[in-house]
Amino acid sequence: MTGTIRVALVDDEAMVRVGLRMVLSAEPDLEVVGEAADGGAAVAMVAETSPDVVLMDVRMPGVDGIEGARRVLAAAPEVKVVVLTTFDEDEYVEAALRAGVSGFLLKVAPPERLVDAVRMVASGGGLLDPSVTVRVIESFATAAPARVPRSARLDSLTERERDVLRLIGRGLSNAEIAAELYLGETTVKTHVSNVLAKLGVRDRVQAVVAAYESGHVRPGEAPGTA
Repeated sequence: MTGTIRVALVDDEAMVRVGLRMVLSAEPDLEVVGEAADGGAAVAMVAETSPDVVLMDVRMPGVDGIEGARRVLAAAPEVKVVVLTTFDEDEYVEAALRAGVSGFLLKVAPPERLVDAVRMVASGGGLLDPSVTVRVIESFATAAPARVPRSARLDSLTERERDVLRLIGRGLSNAEIAAELYLGETTVKTHVSNVLAKLGVRDRVQAVVAAYESGHVRPGEAPGTA
């Protein structure tokens, strides 16, 4: 993504929003364009400010972050929502996956991680933090029935694209996938784009969900295994 990345903040604690704004505004390519104190107010704020990325807290009075994410994405599906979470909120993260968010960020993450996360999601990537996401997705996939037959989503993938999807499902970055498969990183980016298009998903997080739900990746499976 080129140009300034527009970011909106949704958190019921004003001091948290101040801190997030200070970190983000210090970067020349990031601009905080709006704030809201709950998920309900976020919808109108997003409509008024047209952000690229929304940082959404989970626990808020009124409309919480999960319902807020659903409403924002229903009204503005092009917006990327990143949920702010803590280690003890697995059930919230599972719900956020179902809502279609583009990633998760720990509230205790260092400032540089926040900045990198916003840039990554804005550029079309998914924020897959191994300390949270893989564990939660495996729990989510174990409990959730496969709603779409494997063949419906995977038949159109080449064998190499299936390998890439499997490694995306383990939370590997493009660089890590390139090393695992002995490919150039540019080639991996092309494969990832093809996988997203063929699966009809918009980012890596949703590709991971599809990989687990289809059975292409199974909980506890080692990277690169079928």
